[in-house]
Amino acid sequence: MFLEVQSSDLEWVKLLRPKEVVDERGYLVETFNARTYAEAGVDCVFVQDNQSLSRKAGTIRGLYCQLPPAAQSKLVRILRGSVFDVVVDLPVGRPTYGRWCSAILTGQEWEQDFIPCGFAHGFCTLEPDTEITYKVDNFYAPSCAAGIRWDAVISEKDSGLPFFKDFVSPFCMRSL
Repeated sequence: MFLEVQSSDLEWVKLLRPKEVVDERGYLVETFNARTYAEAGVDCVFVQDNQSLSRKAGTIRGLYCQLPPAAQSKLVRILRGSVFDVVVDLPVGRPTYGRWCSAILTGQEWEQDFIPCGFAHGFCTLEPDTEITYKVDNFYAPSCAAGIRWDAVISEKDSGLPFFKDFVSPFCMRSL
């Protein structure tokens, strides 16, 4: 199999490691295959790819989510550099509501984080010039963009986000 799947502390979040095939020419990595990923429990139909570059180590992005009816699942991958990746469970009534998990993702090891809708996502870059790409299963909808503020050096946009204790979650177990 070309994909190793690891569970996280949150049941629906998955850490995926595509296998690298190496020979004298270099390498090949199958970074996404709909059939293989569906067998691993990632059966989204991705409709948009996003890519970002963070110039400085220590850059923080998130914790973001998109609210219903445009909630998004994400498949996050690092192209270059590394990040401390964080996911927070948002559906009210779930036993893991408010819990978070994290993983180090690197461009060298090919790790990917699958984040279903109903979770907030963010990361902190660990190296300069870190590039990240992610697939989403719903189009960007500015009117549904949301997030959770946490104490850090944050952007002006993020300073208006509520802290978790003040976040009113529109996610519920039956809607996911």
